[in-house]
Amino acid sequence: MEIGDKNELEYVITDADSARSLSIEAGDDFPSVFATSRMIALMELAAARLMKSLLAEGELSVGVTVNVKHLAATPIGTNVKAVAEYIGLNGKTYSFKVYLYDKGGLAGSGEHTRAIVNSDRLLEGANRRGLT
Repeated sequence: MEIGDKNELEYVITDADSARSLSIEAGDDFPSVFATSRMIALMELAAARLMKSLLAEGELSVGVTVNVKHLAATPIGTNVKAVAEYIGLNGKTYSFKVYLYDKGGLAGSGEHTRAIVNSDRLLEGANRRGLT
């Protein structure tokens, strides 16, 4: 992976991707538009796919930081494009510029970092925390 390498993925937003779908109690009132958390998930996925060539057997990449702005509301049923651009290595973390585009143009942007970890070790750590 070289600085400037990009990965793009396209996705059609469904009801399951809406902010409204995040409601867990009757008083939660969110709009039926693309949720920020789902936007971030697509940005992370674009970066993770870009890193696949760096992974050895038993390794995966995990998100470390996310700093994004959700710039515009996107309606359900819209085709979006998430883009991750590799901008460099800082210690053990890989840094990316991330973007989300819809029919109206730029809908989200920011930065994201990922690290390569051993998948068994990650799960063992999660088990020790009682999270799996």
